[in-house]
Amino acid sequence: MARPTPLSGFPEWLPAGRVVEQHVLDTLRRTFELHGFAGIETRAVEPLDQLLRKGETSKEVYVLRRLQEETAEGAADERSGKADKQLGLHFDLTVPFARYVLENAGHLAFPFKRHQIQKVWRGERPQDGRFREFVQADIDVVGAGELPYHFEVELPLVMAEALGELRSIGVPEVRILVNNRKVAEGFYRGLGLDDVEGVLRSIDKLDKIGPDKVGALLVAETGATPEQAAACLALAAISGSDASVAERVRALAAEHGVTSELLEEGLGELSALIDAAAVRAPGVVVADLKIARGLDYYTGSVYETVLVGHEQLGSICSGGRYDTLASDGANTYPGVGLSIGVSRLVSRLLSAGLVRSTRSVPSAVVVAVTSEETRPASDAVAVALRSRGIPVEVAPSAAKFGKQIKFADRRGIPFVWFPAGIGADGEVVAHQVKDIRSGEQVAADPATWAPSEEDLWPRVVPAGE
Repeated sequence: MARPTPLSGFPEWLPAGRVVEQHVLDTLRRTFELHGFAGIETRAVEPLDQLLRKGETSKEVYVLRRLQEETAEGAADERSGKADKQLGLHFDLTVPFARYVLENAGHLAFPFKRHQIQKVWRGERPQDGRFREFVQADIDVVGAGELPYHFEVELPLVMAEALGELRSIGVPEVRILVNNRKVAEGFYRGLGLDDVEGVLRSIDKLDKIGPDKVGALLVAETGATPEQAAACLALAAISGSDASVAERVRALAAEHGVTSELLEEGLGELSALIDAAAVRAPGVVVADLKIARGLDYYTGSVYETVLVGHEQLGSICSGGRYDTLASDGANTYPGVGLSIGVSRLVSRLLSAGLVRSTRSVPSAVVVAVTSEETRPASDAVAVALRSRGIPVEVAPSAAKFGKQIKFADRRGIPFVWFPAGIGADGEVVAHQVKDIRSGEQVAADPATWAPSEEDLWPRVVPAGE
């Protein structure tokens, strides 16, 4: 068989990398559940027309086709442009969650808080930290008919806490950049710009193409005058972590003759978020008026998160408030949510050498095998240790003890157990366990011995430790 060619955009971690990923997932899940978020999982496929509700293009969706020949009816549907009979793999977890809420509203208690950790698929060009198949970890809160603003404050602080819990293993600091769509919409409409979504999509490209090109886009695509475009760019340039942000926006609005109740409402909400974050997560949450989130269903707070020192990676966690995404016409379930790109985060932790696992296998002990005839005795030791929650494997062959120790060392397993038996001169030899790092070897009882807490399971630590 020829050597397989890797597929770009589909990450596969080595065992040590998987230990890191699992630690990240466990930490996120534990923090989410400490805040009352219930775990759910949704199906991997959705109708294509539902997947495209967020404004994504069909090129980004992996469409599923039957392996057998398409029926004439199915082929006709495709030729006529009907997408309702086509299924696609979900490219995020928000659209499936909105559908889940609508289907199960009668069984849910609102406000409903959920966390969801699953793989998603997105047809885009792979690059550093950007994949075609990746893991996301989402938290959302949805209400029935209404959702109080304080959830827009609480959710980014939960994410700040979850990411903060990873600092101990070497994850860099994060900055959660926040804005409010009401501020942007109130300001743009006050300037006389009606194509708010178009302006937001252009502003969302600032980090990619720079202010000069964004200004040109605003003039060419939204009908803005050069003066209006300059005012939009001036708003996007405002940032800070205290109440001065609101005052600078008000001063800019006054300079351009903008008066807007919506603008004031948004500034009040943004200030409340910044004030709360200054108490609960000092220095983590920063108001940044260029954060736009180009998708047009966001209606209030919007969030993006960067790793300090790795800003070129882009946002690792984003989201916002949405009021109409989950609606069946008669009932509306407004929500707010954030999503962590776990694969993006883990890929940077591994590629930059920021973290490491203490070993790549779960086993803390290798039980040596004296001879194949005595393997049952080694198996019995392993059973006794496992019954007390100690991960163990038995040596694959009855080689010389030196080779069995090297086998453990190659796998990073700290202890080798030598079962009791009969010595060369006929005396009974007690069970012995050897710490192959220090060379210390002591008598041990399978019914009572245990490794230290640090050695029991693989741990994830900063790379320098």
